[in-house]
Amino acid sequence: MRLAFLASCFVALTALAQPPNTDCSTAALTCAQQPLTGTNTGANAPLPAFCQPGANQVWYTFFTNSQGGTVDVAITSIDCPLVAGMDDELSLAVLAGDANCNPALFSAVMPCTSGSAPFVGTTLALAANTQYWVVVAGVQNGGATIPAQCDFSIVVSGPGANVVGVDFDAGPDVEIAEGAAVQLNVTGGTNWNWSPTAGLSGNGIPNPIANPQQPTAYAVSTQLNGCTYTDTVYVEVIQLIDPPNTFTPNGDGMNDTWEVPGIADYPGSEVIIYDRWGQKVFNSNGYREPWDGTNNGRPLSEGTYYYFIQLNEVEGRSAPYLGFVSIIR
Repeated sequence: MRLAFLASCFVALTALAQPPNTDCSTAALTCAQQPLTGTNTGANAPLPAFCQPGANQVWYTFFTNSQGGTVDVAITSIDCPLVAGMDDELSLAVLAGDANCNPALFSAVMPCTSGSAPFVGTTLALAANTQYWVVVAGVQNGGATIPAQCDFSIVVSGPGANVVGVDFDAGPDVEIAEGAAVQLNVTGGTNWNWSPTAGLSGNGIPNPIANPQQPTAYAVSTQLNGCTYTDTVYVEVIQLIDPPNTFTPNGDGMNDTWEVPGIADYPGSEVIIYDRWGQKVFNSNGYREPWDGTNNGRPLSEGTYYYFIQLNEVEGRSAPYLGFVSIIR
């Protein structure tokens, strides 16, 4: 009784809801490496069946990249209703043809492949920059009386389909010194949208100047053949020096001077220390002799002091390092 009720509900649903992509001319666009959900429930295809007659087929289309090659088409997340006599397998075929959808001009570049669990079909080597079609249909075998009508996901990928890293690339990850800048260079695409835009000289261009204050992953998107693709470039910000925030000039031979790791690599650096009232208590061009917590030879009191460090290099000045250091005696 329960199966009969489900079957009657299923018939009612299929009569009301037919997928829009039941024909080549209304094929749904699939973008490389981007899963697309679909269903062949209620599909009543006007074109001849390519895998099995009366199999409720639906159509998808994709474009190959500029290199061409084999393409993998995967069917996953197959979800078929429990209906008496209905099969639970789907099939797919990949076809070459033309945009006029003339059935006589279609030819298979991957024969029918089927399964009830996730399955993948692989095409022959496909031509570059060319449109192809995928037909997904239900299967009726093993004593089933109704072809499968199910929900599923479809995704295309592989050497002939992948766009990111082939026809669109955000470029290699880069390292910059803190305060420095670098020009990013995207290849491919016709318009570009960056995120985040903080630290960038502009948006909508393929080669903005990046000057982030901290390590940042910049995502850039573009459109190709009706699809939106996104790639990411990571800008690592390297701290050239690492000023500590305390030292203990008490004459015990340990931590008596303000040692700044990394500053010896920049002999032209300028170091200035101020007290809390803004009075300069230490100034050094080059930091050959670390600060010992004195001002003109006289010990300074415990407390917080503020530093300004400018690393001067042949290539130019770095952004200044600003912070505080505490004297503890």
